[in-house]
Amino acid sequence: MMRRRTTLLTGCTALALALGATACGGGPVSAGGGDKSLSGQTVTVAGVWSGSEQKNFQKVLDAFTAKTGAKTQFVSTGDNVSTVVGSKIEGGNAPDVVMVPQVGVLDQFAKKGWLKPLSPTAEQTITAGYAPVWKKYGSVDGTLYGLYFKAAHKSTVWYSPAALAQAGVKPPKTYDEMLKDGHTVSDSGLAAFAVGGEDGWTLTDWFENIYLSQAGPQKYDALAAHKLKWTDPSVVKALTTLGKLFKDKQLLAGGQKEALNTDFPGSVEKVFGPKPEAGMVYEGDFVAGVAHDQFGRTIGKDANFFPFPAVDGGTAPVVSGGDAAVVLKDGKNATAGMKLLEYLATPEAAAVWAKAGGFLSPNKKLDLASYGDDVTRATAKSLIDAGDSVRFDMSDQAPAAFGGTKGAGEWKLLQDFLRDPSDPKGTAAQLEAAAAKAYQN
Repeated sequence: MMRRRTTLLTGCTALALALGATACGGGPVSAGGGDKSLSGQTVTVAGVWSGSEQKNFQKVLDAFTAKTGAKTQFVSTGDNVSTVVGSKIEGGNAPDVVMVPQVGVLDQFAKKGWLKPLSPTAEQTITAGYAPVWKKYGSVDGTLYGLYFKAAHKSTVWYSPAALAQAGVKPPKTYDEMLKDGHTVSDSGLAAFAVGGEDGWTLTDWFENIYLSQAGPQKYDALAAHKLKWTDPSVVKALTTLGKLFKDKQLLAGGQKEALNTDFPGSVEKVFGPKPEAGMVYEGDFVAGVAHDQFGRTIGKDANFFPFPAVDGGTAPVVSGGDAAVVLKDGKNATAGMKLLEYLATPEAAAVWAKAGGFLSPNKKLDLASYGDDVTRATAKSLIDAGDSVRFDMSDQAPAAFGGTKGAGEWKLLQDFLRDPSDPKGTAAQLEAAAAKAYQN
């Protein structure tokens, strides 16, 4: 499953069907001035989205067409966006715009000289509407290339309100409290957590939230860039904290063995499916889509979330992911492509997908009323309120060989750690060896 984790399955939710179009805060920057100045041109957009996500993004592209007269064509790349886009450039058939799902891929594209810097108009709109951290993740060597149009909030713990009520516990404020409450849930008849350990990326997300809260943003940034070694005591400490959960058979549905045989959708099913086995599942805001569409849960009533709690007196973490729009130099209509970027930077564009559901925007000028339900609004508000303390998914910043390959690197080593969490120091040493090889720094 060489799949970006930032928006996995978000598109399957349709929580906002009942909401009409909403006026957005902040005046949108005109894309082509609404005067059909791009009539006759076609903008080709490539991205990993398919199914509902592609359908909902097409609504945004259709709104751009209505505004400017430009036609659009979306090409689904599948998960290996880098290889597909590279081959299209070599074949003289480069798309105009690419929706890039990982910071590491954006960095790679920029360093290969494939990207056009964003226009002053796009940059001004982003500066006005986004926390500076999003500009940082869209920039390479000080030049802004990427606009984060769609985001994921990866610091949400989803729970069955009925299960917590039966156990007599309320959403916890600290990590230790969460584990303690987990034992209370377990005593009432359900395991505390379903963990989708068959998908190694879920385990990286567990680690990242603990590490960001416990070690702080400065060390998180250093580890993400491999300027700090994985053998650092802060990493060993975070692994030890994670290991407390992994080795506790009361807390894990089916124990370690079953966790390793459960994929991400399966972990959601263990909490929200017809035969619940656990009270809680940690993962991003996209859990709501699976709980709603596959298991008929009403979000806010049968399924809810609490923020990933603070660890050891640290600040509660906000880990995010996202898809960044970039313009390719070799695209046949790169100028029209840049106009699309200018449009995507506006709250007007974000409101189109927010209405359709399965979407979060980092744009603080998007009116929260654009989202179709209170839970999505709360998730979006949490992301916006975090401002510059948001940190991008660490494994998405890493070379794919370390942070994004099934059966290798961080994914495999954390699966090994789930299987046997008895030696955090040894696991840290293995992680450092794999990171050193992948980063080559």
